[in-house]
Amino acid sequence: QVTLVESGGGLVQPGGSLTLSCEVSADISSIHIMGWHRQTPEKQRELIAGITGGGQKRYADSVKGRFTISRDTAKNTLYLQMSDLKPEDTAVYYCNAFQIGGSIYWGQGTQVTVSS
Repeated sequence: QVTLVESGGGLVQPGGSLTLSCEVSADISSIHIMGWHRQTPEKQRELIAGITGGGQKRYADSVKGRFTISRDTAKNTLYLQMSDLKPEDTAVYYCNAFQIGGSIYWGQGTQVTVSS
């Protein structure tokens, strides 16, 4: 069992910035892929950013140029830096880990609300 705990969500104005953190109860360097997903009541959970064990990153088109995924292996922590936030970014954001062998783990989610 791998435990993921997100933090850093909150209320931010459009155009603002916010950084989410995900503390992982495992060596994140041993995890095949880590990522961030988001979900609203109206839309299924979608992948917005991912990072491989080799440090390769990819982003959904909706967040390219605005969001940055990163990790701190010493702290076993994954980050999502979000800039130029828009109302449509409002969602519950989930940290995810995909292990070699097929195991998938999710955090509990953290709410991000972008509103004036």
